[in-house]
Amino acid sequence: MKKQVLLLCASTVIGSFLFTSCSNISLTSWKNPKENVQVSRVVIWGMFNKLEYEKPLEQSMASYFNSKGLKAIEALDFLDPNVKYELPVLEKKVDSIGADGIIIFTYKGTDKQEDYVPPTTTVYPDYYYNYYSFYNWGYPYWSPGYTAVTTGGYWTTTTIVNLQANLYANSSNNLLWTSAIQVTNPDYLDETGFNLAKAIYDDLLKNGLIKAPPK
Repeated sequence: MKKQVLLLCASTVIGSFLFTSCSNISLTSWKNPKENVQVSRVVIWGMFNKLEYEKPLEQSMASYFNSKGLKAIEALDFLDPNVKYELPVLEKKVDSIGADGIIIFTYKGTDKQEDYVPPTTTVYPDYYYNYYSFYNWGYPYWSPGYTAVTTGGYWTTTTIVNLQANLYANSSNNLLWTSAIQVTNPDYLDETGFNLAKAIYDDLLKNGLIKAPPK
């Protein structure tokens, strides 16, 4: 019988968030030095309060992990999001699919950053605009005119979505690895999930947490 409760399993689901433009992932992680466990088959569990966020994120992440040889199962494939499971039932469900690790995602809020782009003026000679003017520019005694183009002078908004990902060992429920993730101007969920999966997989591999598949 496992002695500890899965952290975050009974936590309330988090607020919703919307993914809108192109994405950039920043990840800072910590590996538990007291644990020496490697995983080869993991559950991908997005603890979000809307299925339209959870489903595509789990799908794209599981797809990427599987393509790399790290077996991954989506939580929505065997857990009912409308049910709060007691620990013994949850343990049996995770054990039944042979998972040795659980990766849980939670939403930590969204930050908005306002930046002002100051106006700049660039002067272009008029001969740029058609070939005859360019020809005339080289003709003796011709004096070209100029056109001034001004850009900028507006505000831009940067959206930063903050997530946390934790990896737990199924055998003990102990925390193996945790990360703080910032997604800047995230794009569609499937693309964001792919980028998240790549960043997380690379970090787990670097920290020696992934068991090499049998040859």
